[in-house]
Amino acid sequence: MNYSRQQAWGLLRQHVQSEVLLKHCLAVEIAMRAYAAKFGENVEYWGAVGLLHDVDFEKYPNDHPHHAREILSAAGYDSQFATDVESHAREWEQERTLLQKTLLAVDELTGFIIACALVRPDKNLDNLEVKSVMKKMKDKAFARAVNRETIITSAEAMNVEIKEHVDFLTKALAQAVKMPEYQELPLVG
Repeated sequence: MNYSRQQAWGLLRQHVQSEVLLKHCLAVEIAMRAYAAKFGENVEYWGAVGLLHDVDFEKYPNDHPHHAREILSAAGYDSQFATDVESHAREWEQERTLLQKTLLAVDELTGFIIACALVRPDKNLDNLEVKSVMKKMKDKAFARAVNRETIITSAEAMNVEIKEHVDFLTKALAQAVKMPEYQELPLVG
């Protein structure tokens, strides 16, 4: 199976119109690719899982991610890939693999980090400090839809300290937003 970024991006664009959701999927892709490289895993595969993790969200927001498998299967993705995408469901009852734990751990946090950057005067990820993100985590009024407990427990499940996780993702996002493939839909700015 070919897990090319181009193929995954094409499929995502067929099923997602919302620019906000597309940006979120791009951020999760960046995070998954960064962690795959750190862990010595398949960067293309992990990136495709991240990019397509919300492929069914726009059409089925109340039953997400339970329709991802049919969309992915129709596009030629295998059963394991669909399982990896589905694994970020909160009610997942199976033991998660490292990839699946990572997907859950980056899903909410990438958006939170970007939200932290967007409220800064320079709207820049390069200058965003871990302590600023951690301070915003304590502010329940800021990005109130973000589940802080999921962020913390999913990092713990990966055996990564939360501050280290925030730092790693902030740096990965800051570096990636400068790359040509992320210029079409800038995540910040």
